[in-house]
Amino acid sequence: MGRGRIGVGDWAIAAGVAAILLVTGLSGQHSPTGSDLLGYALLTAGGLALAARRRAPVPVLAVTGLCAVGHQAVGFDVPAVAYLFAVYGAVRAGHRAVTVAASVLMLAALPVAAMVSGLHDTGEAFAQARGALELAWLIAAGAAGEALRQAERRADEAERTREETARRRADEERLHIARELHDSLTHQISVIKVQAEVAVHLAQKRGEQVPEALLAIREAGREAARELRATLEALRDDDKNPPHGLAQVPDLVQRARTTGLDAKLTIEGRRNDLPAAVDRTAYRIVQESLTNVARHAAAGTAWVRIDYRPDSLLIQVDDDGGTTSDTAPVPGVGLLGMHERVTALGGHLTAAPRREGGFSVQAELPVDQLS
Repeated sequence: MGRGRIGVGDWAIAAGVAAILLVTGLSGQHSPTGSDLLGYALLTAGGLALAARRRAPVPVLAVTGLCAVGHQAVGFDVPAVAYLFAVYGAVRAGHRAVTVAASVLMLAALPVAAMVSGLHDTGEAFAQARGALELAWLIAAGAAGEALRQAERRADEAERTREETARRRADEERLHIARELHDSLTHQISVIKVQAEVAVHLAQKRGEQVPEALLAIREAGREAARELRATLEALRDDDKNPPHGLAQVPDLVQRARTTGLDAKLTIEGRRNDLPAAVDRTAYRIVQESLTNVARHAAAGTAWVRIDYRPDSLLIQVDDDGGTTSDTAPVPGVGLLGMHERVTALGGHLTAAPRREGGFSVQAELPVDQLS
């Protein structure tokens, strides 16, 4: 149930109830106590207070109750209609205990107020009948509020169940796609890669010049196998096996060291929560960059820098490999994949040789518009 700004419908209901109470007060019999103006004000205030029943149900319950007791005390024998609306709203909002306590006080206070004003002096039987009627109306209002609250709760539960079912079906479909990809592509790509590796090895063993096309096939097979593994890993990610993020970057750096690479990690800025897409993309950039360093750069050292900024995340991976500033970079599948991931998030990727030698990958990912 919404509890934001008071809407036109709320004001319309409140004005309608206030009008009914005021008309009833004007047309009914009441004791001439000289406090007519106060009685009319209490009737009007009790009705208009209902405008805030969704936003502040408990205060409205108190205000309408006090107004009902007040106009009874000054001689206006008008049913506590506004209070019944407030009971309905408070119970619907879940304030059952407070509503019961307030209603018990109301049932005790209304007869006292009526006797003080001299409205009811017709005997005990009339007072008992009136009390039973007031109790019945209170129970009816509370029951209506509770019934609607339960109906809304069941509707919310049904919506959550539908969402969980849809999510489960999406997970099953994702795993099905992963199995199909694995069964249909992994074997063929592995065969191509192995055949190319063997052909290159045999040509080199015989001292022959390896054709560029064959080297390209071998490299493409390696990249395709690696990308397929990454795709299958992403498809198999779920809540039980969450995707990798920046929290796993130290593990990447440690694994890179086991290959003989002197990998260093620097984290700057205040670490904060990142959108899941940014977290995964940052991890993939570091993973891809370190893999390229190990396979292609012939580097001895690699530097990984993660800089948390107020509105962006900077990822930088440098190496001291054999690439020079005069070397024209040839974008492979891995670099193209990184560029696509970064661009999809509205970021910017730069991959180029360093002036002092080696290669540098820099990615800046926005975080404010994705939170």
